[in-house]
Amino acid sequence: MKHTIEHDLNDTEAKLAAERAIAQYRERYAEYEPFLLWRDDKRAELGFSVKGVKLKGSMELRPGALDVDLDVPFLLRPFKGVAIAAIDKEVRHFIEEAHKERSQKAG
Repeated sequence: MKHTIEHDLNDTEAKLAAERAIAQYRERYAEYEPFLLWRDDKRAELGFSVKGVKLKGSMELRPGALDVDLDVPFLLRPFKGVAIAAIDKEVRHFIEEAHKERSQKAG
């Protein structure tokens, strides 16, 4: 399942927002074992566990967007919307935080 989170940050800010989102998710939902592992400057592996099954996917950093692609086994498809929504919510929160930090630095 592919999902795009649009933003207006530079690459460094967008990457930091994604990292902060997963860290927050890891803190709040440690039982799901969320992870984000950057393979290069633009691509990362991400995943978590649900009911003992590991869900894996990828995140790609593009200008103006973060693409999340999550491979969900058939039996867990009912959870895919919840998983994507949780990732989307956390990343969007930290995109807004990046905007606030940018404004504070400018002012």
